[in-house]
Amino acid sequence: MASPRFGDALGHGMSDKRIDILRGIARSGSISQAARDASVSYKAAWQAVATLTNLAGVPLVARAVGGSGGGGASLTAHGVQLLDMADALDAARRVVQAQGAASGAGTAAARLAGRTSMRNQLPVVVSAIETAGRVVRVVMDIGGRQRIAARITRESTELLGLAEGLPAIALCKATAVRIEAAASSRGGAGSARRRTGNRIEGVVVGVARDAGGDEITMALEEGLRVVGFAEHSAGLRGRQRVVASVDEAGVVVALPG
Repeated sequence: MASPRFGDALGHGMSDKRIDILRGIARSGSISQAARDASVSYKAAWQAVATLTNLAGVPLVARAVGGSGGGGASLTAHGVQLLDMADALDAARRVVQAQGAASGAGTAAARLAGRTSMRNQLPVVVSAIETAGRVVRVVMDIGGRQRIAARITRESTELLGLAEGLPAIALCKATAVRIEAAASSRGGAGSARRRTGNRIEGVVVGVARDAGGDEITMALEEGLRVVGFAEHSAGLRGRQRVVASVDEAGVVVALPG
């Protein structure tokens, strides 16, 4: 059984509503109600659960489908443990913020709690750092079998203290991820260009169709999720093997809080 990575989930989730979603599920036994309580959409609530689960590395929410009550959701033992830790961390943070306000440093500390719109947030481990002039290529392992790389500046590498073996989080916007059928991603005129970027393999587990482009959620063998877009004409469907492509310059490297 995987060991929980609660530090990743807590360090990333306290600056937005993800932890609030878990609290709402614990309180109401419903993801829909938790979404309403947090003033977010049902889809956003599920995305919050998926992101925290990715970061924690263990299931946090158990969903019951059907039945006389119409189904519902509840926290797993790990989910309850994460909330207990979040409450303790929140209490400690309030003490620190109060001390900062008294010393005049409260505003500066508040700016350190960043938010991000990036839906793809993958726990990784730095496996290689390749320097070419002012640009550094950071190669990161996703679970062990697949890799994702980012191109960042030398200064960013130094400020983050990146080194081989360091746990990190790879982030990229869903709109920067292009997904296509695995068979069509091999060969063809554009295959050489695609090989210079990131190519991550997985299986379709969700499709939201739109004439301008389908939003695809794919599952990796490592148990993680990646969201991206495919041409509507591709007609991707559930359980189909696909490849996600994203430019290395579009990947951001972050460190767990």
